[in-house]
Amino acid sequence: MQSKFRRTCALACAGAVVIGALAVAAGTQADARQPPIDQLLGQPTQGQAALSKVQSRLTEVAQRNGLSEQKLRDTLATDKTSWLDANGRLFFREPGLTETQKAPEVSPRWATDAVTAADGPAFELHSKPGSNRVIYLDFDGHRITGTAWNASKGIDPVNVSPYDTDGNPATFSTAEQDVVHEVWARVAEDYAAFDVDVTTQQPSQDAINRTNASDQQYGTRVLIDPDTWYQSGCGCGGVAYIGVYDNSGQHDYYQPALVFTRGVGTGAKNLAEAASHEAGHNVGLGHDGTASVGYYEGHGSWAPIMGVGYYRGISQWSKGEYSGANNTEDDYSVIGTHGLALRADEVGDTTGAAATLAVSATASGVIAAESDVDVYRVDVGAAGNYTATANAAALGGNLDIKLDLLNSAGAVVTSADPASGQSDAGTPTGLGASVSTTLQPGTYYLRVDNVGYGNPLNTGYSTYGSRGVYTLAINPT
Repeated sequence: MQSKFRRTCALACAGAVVIGALAVAAGTQADARQPPIDQLLGQPTQGQAALSKVQSRLTEVAQRNGLSEQKLRDTLATDKTSWLDANGRLFFREPGLTETQKAPEVSPRWATDAVTAADGPAFELHSKPGSNRVIYLDFDGHRITGTAWNASKGIDPVNVSPYDTDGNPATFSTAEQDVVHEVWARVAEDYAAFDVDVTTQQPSQDAINRTNASDQQYGTRVLIDPDTWYQSGCGCGGVAYIGVYDNSGQHDYYQPALVFTRGVGTGAKNLAEAASHEAGHNVGLGHDGTASVGYYEGHGSWAPIMGVGYYRGISQWSKGEYSGANNTEDDYSVIGTHGLALRADEVGDTTGAAATLAVSATASGVIAAESDVDVYRVDVGAAGNYTATANAAALGGNLDIKLDLLNSAGAVVTSADPASGQSDAGTPTGLGASVSTTLQPGTYYLRVDNVGYGNPLNTGYSTYGSRGVYTLAINPT
C-alpha cells in the first residue's frame, strides 16, 4: 500500500512540475515579447546612450560581442569613441587629428618608377607568405557592398578611391609607393610576433572571409580611404568593429577596417599607427587610456598601440603597466583568442640548440615571446678584432635588443644594451646593439635578448611589448 507521504509527495511534486513548466512557458513567452535589439537601438548609437537603451539586455549584447558584461558596460560608459550599431555590435570611431598633427613626414626613398594601378614591388610586400592569416593593407581602392558600414549610411555600394597625394589616382608615384612601403613595414613590425601575413598584395576574398568555424584561412582588410562618404559625418580618423577577425558566418559583414586620410593625414607614420590600431580592434582589443583620457599618448619615447602612437618613436602592445592605466588586458593573449597565434620559435634559446652563423653572413629572426632569446654559434677561424651587430626593424622597430657575446663555455665575454629614445616621433634610437672585441680562433655564441627600458610606469617600458624582427651579423674589423 502506498504511504500517505508518498501520495502527498506525488501530488506536490506533480504540482511543482506543472508550476515549473508554466513558469518556463511564461518566461519563454516573455522573452519572445522582447523587441529585437535593432528596435531598441534603431541606428548606430554612441556609448552612454547605447548603454541606457540596452541596459536590460546587456548580457545578450555582451555575448554578441564576445565580451564580459562588465567589460561592455565599462566601455560604453567611459569610452566616448565606442558605439553600438543597430544590431548591438560594438565598434569604435577614432578622433581625427588637427591639420598640424596630420602634416606628413617624407618617407625614405625606395621606389624607382611610377606605376599604374596597384602593380610593382610596393604592392607585392609580404611579412609572412604562406600564413593562413592575413592583414591586407589596401591602398588601391575598394568597392564596399553588403556590409554594416553600408547599412549604417544607407549607401550601397560605396566605391572608395585609391590612395592619392599628387592628384592622379590612376598612377602611384614613387613618393606614394614609398608611403605604401613604409606603412607596410611599420604594421608588419607591430604584428611580427604573430603567425600572420601583413601584405599589400590583394589576396583572394576567400583568404580574408571566414565562412564557418572550420574555415582556417581568413583575415581582415584595412582600407586606406581618402573619401568623404563616411568620414565627413564623423570627422574621425578611422573606424573598426571589435573582435570580428575570427568571426564566422557574418565575417564579411563587419569588414573592412577603415583608416581615413582626411582624419589622420597622408603620411606613413600616422597611417601605420592608425592601421595597426584599427586591426587591433578587429582582433579584440579595446583602448588604452587613463581615468582622465580615453587614449594614452605615452611617455618618453613610448606609447601603446591601442592608445595614441603618433607622437612616439616606439609603439608597442601593452598590458597597462603605465601609471593610471584603465585597461590592463593582456594584448597578446586577447589577440591570441581571436585567431592570431604567436610565431613558432625558429632559433634555439641555448648554446646547445644554437643556430649557425658564419662570419660576414647575416641572419634574420623574430623575438615572438616575451621569454624568448635567440642564440647563434659562430666559429672564428682567424684571430683579430670582430664586431657583432644586432639591428631592430629599420622602420617602426618594437624590439629593444640586448646583445651578448659568449665564449665556448657559455660565459659572457661582452654585452651591449644601449639606452633607447627617439630622434623624432618616427625614429626610435638605441633599439639595436653592437659589441666589438678581439677574438682568438674558436667557437663563440651570440645571444639576442629582448629588454625593456626605464620604468614602465612613467619613463619607459617593460619586456612585454619588446618583440619584433632583427638582423644579426659578425664581421672582422
